Amino acid sequence: MKKNHDKIIALIFALGTVFFLVLAFTNNQFFNWAYGRHQNQISWYIRPLFLIPFCYFAYKRSWAGISTTIFLLLTSMFWFPKPEVVSEQVKEFLRMEMDYLLGDWGLTKILITMLVPVSLTALAAAFWKRNLYFGILVMVFIAVAKMAWSVVFGGEAGKSIFIPAIAGLIICIALIYFGYKKMEKR
Repeated sequence: MKKNHDKIIALIFALGTVFFLVLAFTNNQFFNWAYGRHQNQISWYIRPLFLIPFCYFAYKRSWAGISTTIFLLLTSMFWFPKPEVVSEQVKEFLRMEMDYLLGDWGLTKILITMLVPVSLTALAAAFWKRNLYFGILVMVFIAVAKMAWSVVFGGEAGKSIFIPAIAGLIICIALIYFGYKKMEKR
């Protein structure tokens, strides 16, 4: 019975994620509203921390937990109010990100963007299979790939994500490592 509930909840949040993505890419007003709030760098610092429950739910083999975490991760970009003051570097980076998302989609952009679901799948698989070190390796890859993408496509402005990405990576690795070790002792 529990597995049925897990799959139903997972499906609900997966559909919510699809709805959010469709809304974001088909409704300019919503997209611009969300991106205005995404300028609040608090979301930049908390978003990497979603990898902690993501890994926990993969370890627990909970589709509902994984799906819910992905939904919360995506929507967290607009949880905080639009900041009154935004640095030029942040504005420039987000303009690039918007142009990237709303621009033409060729094979190269599709392949680069597919790294997101592929890397999250690899991360979930690592913890599903209880492989801490592969999971940490995937987390490092995700952070390095995000920073590299940001600089390649955003130039100097792309460096604005370095501190949130590195801080998030360090916190995630530490908490996941100690949490994993504690769960393995049980």
